[in-house]
Amino acid sequence: MKRKRHTPEQIIRKLRTAEQLLNQGQTVADVCRTLEVSAPSGRVA
Repeated sequence: MKRKRHTPEQIIRKLRTAEQLLNQGQTVADVCRTLEVSAPSGRVA
């Protein structure tokens, strides 16, 4: 499956939406599903 690249504007929009959803009490997994992005792995490079 080919990875989709997002424009900076799309990333900013998704981050703002994610912040709103998290403030409403949704989990990170739910927000990722809603925004159609992969969940963070929690690993630090």
